[in-house]
Amino acid sequence: MQKQSQTLTTPRLLLRPTDEQDAAMVLALLNSPKWLQFIGDRKVYDLEAAKAYIRERMLPQLERLGFSNFTIIRQADGAKMGSVGLYDREGLEGVDIGFALLPEFEGQGYAFEASQKVLQTAQDVWGVRVIKAITLPENGASMRLLEKLGLRQKELIRLPNDPDDLWLYELEL
Repeated sequence: MQKQSQTLTTPRLLLRPTDEQDAAMVLALLNSPKWLQFIGDRKVYDLEAAKAYIRERMLPQLERLGFSNFTIIRQADGAKMGSVGLYDREGLEGVDIGFALLPEFEGQGYAFEASQKVLQTAQDVWGVRVIKAITLPENGASMRLLEKLGLRQKELIRLPNDPDDLWLYELEL
């Protein structure tokens, strides 16, 4: 598994490893209505807390595995639209894909385009053979996107320190 990460490109997007310069976007994303509803309150309420979240939650995995959270940037105008990534999550064997967009960028195919690129890179560059995903049963939009990406629903699971049942999805690359 290659341990370095670089910017990934698609026809419309740049996917760059998230760093502290993305704190304003991370702050907005972590406090967006769908994030709070479907992922949960991360207690990140100001720019300093967003920078700390990036330093403590995202960068260590990037250093350890060569992949983590990517900021989704629209090539046309440089707009930071959200995030996509592969995560080594406690209580889940292997890595799972996750994605989230700021509300104004939803419904335009950006999450699919970004996620497809991450899946391709996971297989071709990082040597990942199985991708998982988790989502709340009521998050229909996420479930539809996971299925469009080729992941299949496996079972309901519960992660440590999480009271919610989650659908586990899986894709062999």
